[in-house]
Amino acid sequence: MVHVGFGQGKCEEAVGKVELVSANLQIGRTGVSLEDYEDFFENGAVALHLVGGDGTILRANRAELDLLGYTAEEYIGRQISDFHVDAETIDEMLTRLAAGEKLLRFPARLRAKDGSIKHVEVTSTAQFRNGDFINTRCFTSDVTEIVEVRRQLVQKDEEMRQILEALPAAVYTTDVHGKITYFNRAAVELAGREPVIGVDEWCVTFRLFTADGQPLPHDECPMAIALKENRPVRGVEAMAQRPDGAMFPFLPFPTPMRDGDGNLVGAVNMLVDISDRKLAETNQKIFLDELNHRVKNNMAMLYALIRSAERETENSEARTVLRNASQRVGAMAAAQQTLYSERNQSGVDASIFVNAVCNSASQVFSKEVALHIDVEPELLPNDAAMPLALVINELLTNAAKHGCDDAGKCDIWVSLRRTDGDFVLTIYDNGPGFNLEDTGRRSSGTGLVSGLVRQLRGSFSVEPGPGAKCTVRFSDQTFSG
Repeated sequence: MVHVGFGQGKCEEAVGKVELVSANLQIGRTGVSLEDYEDFFENGAVALHLVGGDGTILRANRAELDLLGYTAEEYIGRQISDFHVDAETIDEMLTRLAAGEKLLRFPARLRAKDGSIKHVEVTSTAQFRNGDFINTRCFTSDVTEIVEVRRQLVQKDEEMRQILEALPAAVYTTDVHGKITYFNRAAVELAGREPVIGVDEWCVTFRLFTADGQPLPHDECPMAIALKENRPVRGVEAMAQRPDGAMFPFLPFPTPMRDGDGNLVGAVNMLVDISDRKLAETNQKIFLDELNHRVKNNMAMLYALIRSAERETENSEARTVLRNASQRVGAMAAAQQTLYSERNQSGVDASIFVNAVCNSASQVFSKEVALHIDVEPELLPNDAAMPLALVINELLTNAAKHGCDDAGKCDIWVSLRRTDGDFVLTIYDNGPGFNLEDTGRRSSGTGLVSGLVRQLRGSFSVEPGPGAKCTVRFSDQTFSG
């Protein structure tokens, strides 16, 4: 807004006439008429006004009047302070202008006719004549929308700050160089110390260690990696030490922050204390160890009872049944022992597992039976272990019983491999072989195997001799989820 003030009194009127003559001479030289200047002032897009030395509004253009909603009669001739919301603001503006200072985008608040408040920025200079303050020349920019956006941003920042402060997890941010720029109260409580903004780097913790207890320099921690490699870091456990010496395990979630152009500007990290989870895992491990130990002892006792009954019975048929039962219990015990030893929640090493089951089964074989085991170190699903142990035991028993010569000598090959995503178990001997369609002498064994394979949701096939080759195929996807 521009207000133009004119001097008062005879002298000022005479000076004004001289200036008008001078202006007309200038206009004549430039080819721009006085009417052009008047039109520029009145109809320009920028709000303009002139204020006299006593604070009276001397002149205002259409843009100024439209900005505030007043008519010329309601606005011009009144004190400019009547339209300022903050009296101290206009007093400061007039004082600084009277001192010859130039105001650049000076913030102020003006009251519009409808009662609304307009946030403006005023750029103004004063006109002096013979050392006297004659009037100001003011350009006013409406920044109400910008101020509102800023207010909303401040409000959002405050809301976000309150959210972060309320989080039970430690949260902090850094700049692109790793200097700490913010941390919430939970970060202080977790770390046991108050980080120093702009001084501490990479992490709010006192000292860092890897999950296995090795010292971890702060500039090699997950947050440093996230910034240096400009990528989120997930799935890493670490240990931290507080200044009082206490240790705690945690999971970090460092994530880079980028501006609108995609440039890295910093990172945010959340530290989740997993002490309770580790304690629960420890307690669960103790419980499982105790459970597995009891199962192992019970199966060993059952195995001993069956073997004792086998030795005591005089009935050959009962002895055969008890011998087979003891071998099957032995195979299950071997499988249980392997699962217990591996301590893996999802699977067991196939090579260790098969060797354990074969070793258990071979204890009742003749010394002339040679086992050749070839197993790839794949991860076998835990749920498949027990039925597979019984399958291996049954096929080995049948091979040792029917594949050896009269001297009790034979070779048995055991193989477990992954083929096209499936597990393929192969057990074959160098005996005469047999046809699966005619399993008279092996009916009980092959019947049990067929039932166990159905439990594995797999397939069972036999290639006839010479040499019986039994193949069991099943997918580990059967046990996923």
